[in-house]
Amino acid sequence: MIRLDIFSDPVCPWCFIGKHNLFTALSGVDEELFSIEWHPFQLNPNMPEGGMDRREYLETKFGGKEGAIQAYLPIVEHANATGLTINFEAITKTPNTLKAQCLINWAKLEGCQNELIQALFEAYFCHGKDIGDTAVLIDIAAQSGMNADVVKRLFASGQDQLEMQERDASARDMGVRAVPTFIVAGQHVVSGAQSFEMWQSVIEDIQKQLESQSSEMGRFG
Repeated sequence: MIRLDIFSDPVCPWCFIGKHNLFTALSGVDEELFSIEWHPFQLNPNMPEGGMDRREYLETKFGGKEGAIQAYLPIVEHANATGLTINFEAITKTPNTLKAQCLINWAKLEGCQNELIQALFEAYFCHGKDIGDTAVLIDIAAQSGMNADVVKRLFASGQDQLEMQERDASARDMGVRAVPTFIVAGQHVVSGAQSFEMWQSVIEDIQKQLESQSSEMGRFG
């Protein structure tokens, strides 16, 4: 099993596209090929706790309405090309994702990180839900197989928020500058929303290497 670490933020459209391409390539492949773990990285670590108006955020970040439109055209094109439908018009708020990152961390203990990540992406990009809102996150957690009562208590305690901030800072210190960032086998860094074809090639190479190693072990076993 090959370790695959993914640094991601559930409000990043490129992360949504990148996950879709990776998991499409993995479809039909031995599900134990990769041991996947998701790690926190906030695109907007200084976002107010309650988030901010989506239009205001985009126009401030990209220097006006036209700048925002130009910045998002490639996202729409890539999403359409991969078969994803992103409903940007449904998104009215850009949330602070610290709580969502905590939830992703807790999902690791429940063995459902992949399911939760997908649910967060769909809630935000398909339905425009505020994934910075505790009640929304508890509902998403329950839909993903987590214990809603436990999650509710964890949110009430504020547990792991400082740890997520520290892990975010640590990721930046080690050189992560954007998401998604994938680290394969603890050494090969792949940045950006890579294509289905790229992941398919990586998977084929890994399978060949594993088959070769298995053959070598058989010769000397």
